Amino acid sequence: MSLSEQYEAKVRPYIDLIDSLRVFGVEKDIALPAIAVIGDQSSGKSSVLEALSGVALPRGSGIVTRCPLELKMKKSRQRDFWHGKIKYKDIVIDITDPADVERLIRNAQNEIAGALGMSDELINLEVTSTNAPDLTFIDLPGIVRVPVKGQPEDIGEQIKSLIKKFITKQDTIILVVVPCNVDITTTEALKMVHKIDLTGERTLGILTKPDLVDKGTEDEVVSVINNDIIFLAKGYMIVRCQEQQEILDRTPLYEAIEMEKIFFIEHPHFRMPYKEGKATIPKLVEKLTLELVLHIEKSLPQLKEQIQVMLAETQTELDRYNSGPPTDPEQWMDFLTDKITAFTQDAINLTIGEETKSVPHVNIFSTLRTQFNDWKTDLDISEMTFNKGIEKEVKEYEEKYRGRELPGFINYKTFEMFLKDQIKQLEKPAISRMKEISVLIRKEFIQLAQSNFMDFPNLLKMTKIKIENIKQLMESEAESMLKTQFKMELMIYTQDNVYTNTLNMHREEEDERQSHGVALPRCNRLYNHSDTEATLEELTHHLKSYYSIASNRLADQVPLVIKYMVLQESAVQLQREMLQLMKNYNINDLLEEDYEINIKRNNLKSRQKRLMEALDKLVLL
Repeated sequence: MSLSEQYEAKVRPYIDLIDSLRVFGVEKDIALPAIAVIGDQSSGKSSVLEALSGVALPRGSGIVTRCPLELKMKKSRQRDFWHGKIKYKDIVIDITDPADVERLIRNAQNEIAGALGMSDELINLEVTSTNAPDLTFIDLPGIVRVPVKGQPEDIGEQIKSLIKKFITKQDTIILVVVPCNVDITTTEALKMVHKIDLTGERTLGILTKPDLVDKGTEDEVVSVINNDIIFLAKGYMIVRCQEQQEILDRTPLYEAIEMEKIFFIEHPHFRMPYKEGKATIPKLVEKLTLELVLHIEKSLPQLKEQIQVMLAETQTELDRYNSGPPTDPEQWMDFLTDKITAFTQDAINLTIGEETKSVPHVNIFSTLRTQFNDWKTDLDISEMTFNKGIEKEVKEYEEKYRGRELPGFINYKTFEMFLKDQIKQLEKPAISRMKEISVLIRKEFIQLAQSNFMDFPNLLKMTKIKIENIKQLMESEAESMLKTQFKMELMIYTQDNVYTNTLNMHREEEDERQSHGVALPRCNRLYNHSDTEATLEELTHHLKSYYSIASNRLADQVPLVIKYMVLQESAVQLQREMLQLMKNYNINDLLEEDYEINIKRNNLKSRQKRLMEALDKLVLL
């Protein structure tokens, strides 16, 4: 099997897998294996990437790379083929001439970061070429120590912070570029890598500019290549990139590769690293490709797990968006009928305490029970207030208004007046509570509508209008019923035996309190020892007893009115009007789907498909 065939069989599937995930944008959610390129300013980073990609990148003095550049290279099977594409922000530009790449990158950086600024916003450059390797690099700004005029004083720290953002990811291979003509122990890039990749397992060193090495220092460079100075688990490679004049002369790639090869073969010190496969751009490509494949293989179990988690999350999100309307118009009526039936059934279930399908675990009765308990508490407080104040009020009324009746006779008008005044005070709180509960019920109905019709804004809008109209109608009818109920309560009536039993119960309770010394003796409770006092005491007993009966009656009757009119009848009326909706409105308008939801659903389906394909590839690998 040829080297090319071995590559296609063993290497290409791994590269394709990561590239397909990167195209999809999975790297936003999943850390994908990548190669990040770092180095001190003017270390030769751009020259290395140019040699690998075959395109000219921005060069010059000062900080040239001011935004991270994702350089994705794809090998084309077509002869003499080249095509590029640059993407940043919402801009996508196709490139047909490699000579345009440098200018377009500079324009992108200026637009993103200004003339001198820095940004962590990514610029994507995709190059498909006959001569390109299947590799993806992230080119990061060169580390500087002294800012140039117009740049912030902390520009060096900004750059380091940006670099750390990329190289701290455990799935990233670090390509650290160091020129041969400097003391490698003083380079900021290697110092930084040593702090982050403590064991050096993720780092590959690239030595550049071997033609600029001072005579007599070649052995030191060889020691670095042999991993004797600063140890890196992946070791070091040495390359000689094209000189500026060669680039300006547009020296063909095959010639540049041959010239590099001759340089190392003829060099007395560097010919050995060449023989050991540690020199030249082609050997670097082989090394990087194999390192990336090994790195991907190591990451596969975790990657598979992450994709499975993301698939589950995608399915859960998809479930929220339903399936959308059928494409066949003849099926629209059945689809709409099913949607409306499901919604109205949810509304009915809400009123009888059954589980709703669209909004699980909704129970309006727990809220109603609290509201009705609060209403009963209001009545109990009212009764206690009434009982505490009635003796004083009866005494004052007796002094001012008692008529011609003899002692021992109870004035019925007095009895009626006290009760009516107190009962009237309960009407307004009852109506207020009914309206408060009506708002809560409307909120629950709208929640059901939003869950059932979230994809269809016109249908949802019409449903909300109907819910609001029904709320107003049922509130009005419930208020009318409550007012009628209070008018009836002002008639002062109850069954004789009910009244007698309640009166006797109150008397027994009073006697019980007296026997325990809680109450004063009857003869001393009001004024002196007169028959008038006995009459007033008897009147007080009657008032308290009847008010207790009326209070208990209202404790049930008001909630019954609210449950019947505001809850039950609202749901029934909503069901009627929703069925009428299908007859009175254009079905096409009602089923017009929300554009953003449609796009979101399609994107989720696309994501799901791609993740499943990626998972299938992982299983095969």
